[in-house]
Amino acid sequence: MHTRLPRTLLPGVALVAAGLLVLGGCGDDPSPASGDTSPTRGTDRPDRPGKGDDRPSVAPTSEGGGAATTVPVYFVGDTERAGPRLYREFQRVDGDPLVAAAGLLTAGDSLDPDYRTLFPGGAFAAVSYDAGRLVATLADDGWTTRAPGMSRSEARVAVQSLVYTLQGVQQERAPLVVEDAGGSPTTLFGVDTSGGVAAAPPLDVLSHVSLTSPEEGASVDGGTLEVSGVGNSFEANLGWEVRRGDEVVLDGYATLEGWMEEKLFPFEASVDVSGLEPGDYTFWVTTDDPAGGTEGVGAMTDDRSFTVG
Repeated sequence: MHTRLPRTLLPGVALVAAGLLVLGGCGDDPSPASGDTSPTRGTDRPDRPGKGDDRPSVAPTSEGGGAATTVPVYFVGDTERAGPRLYREFQRVDGDPLVAAAGLLTAGDSLDPDYRTLFPGGAFAAVSYDAGRLVATLADDGWTTRAPGMSRSEARVAVQSLVYTLQGVQQERAPLVVEDAGGSPTTLFGVDTSGGVAAAPPLDVLSHVSLTSPEEGASVDGGTLEVSGVGNSFEANLGWEVRRGDEVVLDGYATLEGWMEEKLFPFEASVDVSGLEPGDYTFWVTTDDPAGGTEGVGAMTDDRSFTVG
């Protein structure tokens, strides 16, 4: 997932630029990923999440007449220099969206095999929103201290994965409080939650690039691969490649809506794949790293597999 990191991004080929999602500097983005401190609900289509936000959406399921909710879940992925970071993935769930999203997170049930969870096996006894707080109730005291082999930094990332996930589902930057079975505030992996845990600054805990589409394992029947996601990169530059195995068959660049702020900005692009033979491919995207890995957090990447029919 983290190879072939370019020092400087150069204009590439085979990219048809798509219009960027105009969000007024992501001011309409209610997600913690945006860095906006006054979340509001957007007006995107109700059957799918917005390109740059975490807003849950409700749509009919394919079976019965029930409803499913699309929720954001922040899983953990590895980076070249910055250690574990959070990557956002949208999934469809049934039932209470807070409970379902927390269940996906703690189980590590990601669609992308590059993502994982830092939670040991198990689940919360309950997850709810109460009086302006997000409340997660422990089933026992097994998660109050760090798991064997878990570092302090990993514990922080694990807690933040829960904070970002539940805030994204609830659409409110409410503090997280973890309670024991008796209803008293307690620690989560040694992190005190009694005063409420807020979301850490996005660029401190999130990957600096995270794909929204294509979904993992998507099929492309036409000649265009639609790409979207969020990121923050030097001079708003992102580089991308389409790979077949180890071979780069297409490459190019995309431009974020911005970069000089403490938040992630949306991007969209349409990649012409009409000349590719049918088969399995990987779309790979990277932030720019003008220091060439010699300082700072370095380049961060994300990728998704897809099939050309």
